[in-house]
Amino acid sequence: MERFPVTRASTSRYDSIDYGNLRFGRYFSDHMFQMDFENGSWGTPQIVPYAPMAIEPANLTFHYGQTVFEGLKAYLHPTGAVSMFRPGKNLERMTRSCRRLCIPDFPEDQVLEGMKQVIDLDRKFIPTEEGHSLYIRPFAFAMDNLLGVQESTRYRLLVITSPVAAYYPEGIKPVKLDVPGDYIRCARGGTGTAKTAANYAASLLPAKLARQAGYTQVLWLDADEHRYIEEVGTMNIFFVIGDEVVTPALSSGTILEGITRMTAIELLKDWGYTVHERRITIDEVCEAQSAGQLKEVFGTGTAAVISPVGEIHYMNQTMTINNFAIGEVGQRLYDEITGIQYGTREDTRGWNVMI
Repeated sequence: MERFPVTRASTSRYDSIDYGNLRFGRYFSDHMFQMDFENGSWGTPQIVPYAPMAIEPANLTFHYGQTVFEGLKAYLHPTGAVSMFRPGKNLERMTRSCRRLCIPDFPEDQVLEGMKQVIDLDRKFIPTEEGHSLYIRPFAFAMDNLLGVQESTRYRLLVITSPVAAYYPEGIKPVKLDVPGDYIRCARGGTGTAKTAANYAASLLPAKLARQAGYTQVLWLDADEHRYIEEVGTMNIFFVIGDEVVTPALSSGTILEGITRMTAIELLKDWGYTVHERRITIDEVCEAQSAGQLKEVFGTGTAAVISPVGEIHYMNQTMTINNFAIGEVGQRLYDEITGIQYGTREDTRGWNVMI
């Protein structure tokens, strides 16, 4: 492994963390990876203490949103080994996001090694309780200071880590989704396939309104016809209709290419399921429910892995799915993916990258 220069933290944040009451993204480990772009190239990577940064008020990111990020996890195995799950796929997606936001390509191999080094250095922060993990957040942003709609000439790429609890402390819990009538997530030609802050900022108000109405998240429809299902606020979506597993196709350019989505599709095909990536309308889902053919609905994402959907509200119709319980397909995927991630099932595909 290539070793990058390390400046160690003078004090540790470890004792300030309440591991009995972890909340997602509330606590952070002692160190972070940093690499800066200026004069046309990325500089020497380094590991530095997690600490506040000096950022000018005129920083381009604040005003024009030139930033991208990723999310993945490190897992503690029963043997004491630590792994990341398919991190190369996250870095490939981050590169695609960077290109959409005019951020220069970064050396993926160096960032991967930097993540390994940070995790190894802060290994004690990885929670030991079952279902817990160390969340990893790589992100890049503009560093020029000026007011004017243009791309920056300087950038910073950081990787920070955060110990997190299981997404559902009491086990897999079905969620309730609301289909908004007045809002869209993104349109063709926009930034829908990029993991960038603007997409999430646009979702805040609809998500807030959905929570106030008693729903967990928003199920987005397309911007053109407001008929075709795209994704949920923080995850991709799957439908089991009859003997077919359907997930919206990525061809529209408005759906995030989820790593867990990719993993689920690969596993389902290996297991002999009929999987179709295609356009699917909300009306087709409603009709399948009325005909008794909608067997289960679930989301896929890094945070919860598999999130069963127990209810969908669309216009004046409320659909209860699979008696508000996780279905056979979703449960099988959850067991297999988490088993590989935590080292309790054999990783025959080489998805785990060991630290």
